[in-house]
Amino acid sequence: MDTATTGHYLVDILALLLATVIIVPIFHALRLGAIIGYLTAGIILGPWGLGIIDEVDEIRHLAEFGVVFLLFILGIELKPDRLWNMRKLVFGLGLGQLLITATVIFVIAMLFGVSAKSAVIIGFGLALSSTAFCLQLLSTRGGLSTLMGRMSFSVLLLQDLAVVPLLALVSMMAGSGEVAAEGGNMVLQAIAIIIALLLAGRYLLPRVLDIIVLSRDAEVFIATAVLLVLGVGWIMDQIGLSMALGAFLAGVMLAESHYRHQIEADILPFRGILLGLFFIAVGMGIDFGLLWNQLGLIIGLTLGLMFLKAAILYGLARLSGSKHKASMRTATLLSQSGEFGFVIFGVAAVSGLLAQDLYQILVLVIALTMTLTPFVVRGTDRLLNRSKKPNQVEEDVIDFAGELNSHVILAGFGRVGARIGLLLTEAAVPYIAIDMRQKRVADARKKGFPVFYGDASQLKVLQAAGADRAKMIVVALDNREQVNRLVPLVRGYYPQMPIHARAVDRKHCAKLSEFGATTTISETLETSLRLTETILLGSGVDSATTRVLLDDFRHEYYSDVETKVSGDAAVLGELKH
Repeated sequence: MDTATTGHYLVDILALLLATVIIVPIFHALRLGAIIGYLTAGIILGPWGLGIIDEVDEIRHLAEFGVVFLLFILGIELKPDRLWNMRKLVFGLGLGQLLITATVIFVIAMLFGVSAKSAVIIGFGLALSSTAFCLQLLSTRGGLSTLMGRMSFSVLLLQDLAVVPLLALVSMMAGSGEVAAEGGNMVLQAIAIIIALLLAGRYLLPRVLDIIVLSRDAEVFIATAVLLVLGVGWIMDQIGLSMALGAFLAGVMLAESHYRHQIEADILPFRGILLGLFFIAVGMGIDFGLLWNQLGLIIGLTLGLMFLKAAILYGLARLSGSKHKASMRTATLLSQSGEFGFVIFGVAAVSGLLAQDLYQILVLVIALTMTLTPFVVRGTDRLLNRSKKPNQVEEDVIDFAGELNSHVILAGFGRVGARIGLLLTEAAVPYIAIDMRQKRVADARKKGFPVFYGDASQLKVLQAAGADRAKMIVVALDNREQVNRLVPLVRGYYPQMPIHARAVDRKHCAKLSEFGATTTISETLETSLRLTETILLGSGVDSATTRVLLDDFRHEYYSDVETKVSGDAAVLGELKH
């Protein structure tokens, strides 16, 4: 590579980084979100802006690695049993959306005079949604902890699985019977390789990671993580599957590994930078010259496509039993066409199945639907929130709790509640958390925790959280008055429900026990005991003696609480008589 070429790439990289550093924070400050900021940066840097970068295809190919790392992170957060539980949504809602949307678009394309082969390709290509856009937007709305999240991901996963058959379909249309046989063999080969990779991930990969960790070299561990993502992605790409699907598979292979948190932390910086680059590439790809010449047609196709996809998915979501608001949010989130449409239409154009002018229009329509999606999603949220009553519980809470049985209700997700929730997640114990602070709820849901806004000391909130099916309630609220309202409320309406409550001190423990709490834990006591334990061990007292001293003190402390409660109950009984 000569000096001129190196300098050219260096200018491109500097321009991308500078645009990101300047433009994205501005859009964050305007509360428009990072995605719109990246799109704007792409428009400014691209051929129709300042023209600093004109090799859009090269940038797009590099940016696809952002989607690859995004799918890996998602896969590593999905345990195989949870993925198996979503199979009905994947092959029900996901497959239904793809087939119905593709059929309707096929009919419309035929009415416009498009040939049958081209109409089939257009139908399936436009029926696909953007995994990158949807998952990035979804991360700010609770991730997979909401019904909307699970429905959206199920549709996206089915679409990713469908890419291989669709590419085989394009090859068959462009070729002969030999190509069709080759496509069938490719599917069988793909299934065999996926099974082999899953077996390797279960039995071989843990031993390899153990050996790598023994080297105590952080750089080697990071290199191993990146090698795993790109290696499995490359294998999938070689057999005709997408690299993104391969990366998702690599994530699932590590979902049960005790190294997964470290690997996830190492991969996140790659994902963030490359995913931002993907959105920039989409902005660069908007052909404003073609848009201006065919303004009415392209705008009509874009809005019509988004409305059609949203309407079909809304209807299917409602038929599956989802509430109106969750269905609306899912439908608008998936209303755009996706990055795999670029791939399918590109192959079809090279094969002669799509005319070049039609191909350019379709690519522009896909880019515009992606660009409009953040605005449509924000508008839908505002419209739905405007119609919500002040004390109305979010339908997402009811939808989420509706699928739970024998779960834990966690009241409060502050410092104590968040630690309890993290451990429940690690132990795969189903739970739903309720908290009154909106920022706390938003931050927790960004990380994938099933936390919802609401006042847990209100009966209707407990009912929405499925209290009649819950195995227990854990009160981790930091507001004493709220705790004092919640414990007797639960005991009154759910007499058999175990109640484990956080208390401020000994007096508060006694009061909560009187109200009906099954277990009370004093935060001041446990803090002082842990500090005392450190002091005793540091002073030379052996661990066995320390443990006995602390256990005796703890027993005496809570025995006094029980004695006080029993005495208070006796006095109250005498007064009543």
